[in-house]
This record gives sequence, C-alpha cells and structure tokens, in this order.
Amino acid sequence: MPEAQGATLNHISRESLDIRRLADFYKEIFGFEEIETPDFGEFKVIWLNLPGAFALHLIERSPVTKLPEGPYSATSPVADASHLPRGHHICFSVTNFDSFVRTLQNLEMKKNSVMQEKGIQTFQRSLPNGKVKQIFFFDPDGNGLEVASKSNE
Repeated sequence: MPEAQGATLNHISRESLDIRRLADFYKEIFGFEEIETPDFGEFKVIWLNLPGAFALHLIERSPVTKLPEGPYSATSPVADASHLPRGHHICFSVTNFDSFVRTLQNLEMKKNSVMQEKGIQTFQRSLPNGKVKQIFFFDPDGNGLEVASKSNE
C-alpha cells in the first residue's frame, strides 16, 4: 500500500517574468478561471483553476534564480514542438479535439494572438493504436503542452 493514501493532483506551478501574459494564455486556450490568490507580499502570484481538473499557480520569477524560465530562455533553446512527446510537458484531454486543433491553427495565423505573437508552432500525431490524437505546442514561456483527444475505449 502506498504511503500517500488517496493522492490526487492539487496544482502545477509555473514561474514567469510575466504572470499576467501567461494567465491570459491559459484562460484563453484552456478555459482556466482566475481564483482568489493570497497576497504573498514580496512576489506576485496568480492562481488559476480548471474546473473539475486542477489548479495552476503562476509565480513571479525570482530575479536571483539561476534556472532557465523555460526552453525559450534557456541557453540552448529547443523550441521544436516535435520534441515534446519525449520531453517535459503537461497534457490536457479534450472532447472537442478536432475543433480545438482548428482553433489553434487559426490562432497561429491570427495577427496579435498569443500563438502568432510568439511564433508558436504545433506538432500533431496519434498514438500507435490510432485511438488517441495528440497535438503538442509551447505556452508563451516555452513550457511544453499536449492536448489529447479522449480515448474511444
């Protein structure tokens, strides 16, 4: 029996120089809702919630940290979405996969959209059994994202 009984995902944190930009991206693309956030005083935080799923905590990047913010700020950035199936990423499952992909593709071409502004490109594939479709891309800070269709099983 595991030591942590009844474990569930509580939240994922992302550090960013521009938490407002990142919050707006996750709200626009995935439908996160901004929720009440404690005042941490020395740094800004925005808490988002994806109803029925989990919370995302966006934390203002510390000016003293030495860690890269994400692939876009790393010394040798890897901004190729085709690398994400084997790299670090967060995956969301959606029931409207095909229309979601069309929306992303429209945002890639739409002037002044968060996707086009950053030159965010997508990579698509399916699982070997063909039952789940996947699209991979980066958020504005270079964090890897996957959106998968719900399995037909």
